[in-house]
Amino acid sequence: MNKKEILYKIEDLKADYVRLQHDLEKLEYVKGNLHPLEKQLAEIELELQRWNKKLDEVDG
Repeated sequence: MNKKEILYKIEDLKADYVRLQHDLEKLEYVKGNLHPLEKQLAEIELELQRWNKKLDEVDG
């Protein structure tokens, strides 16, 4: 993968993360089940770490 593709993937994951945060806030407001969304957010955080590491390797 080239740098442009990696950056696109990172931006896509960030957008998903923000969307899930908003959904989490809505569920929190109505006292919904937060666990599935919290799990998804944690998974996205890990994936972002992996992609940022790949970006560092490409830049390196």
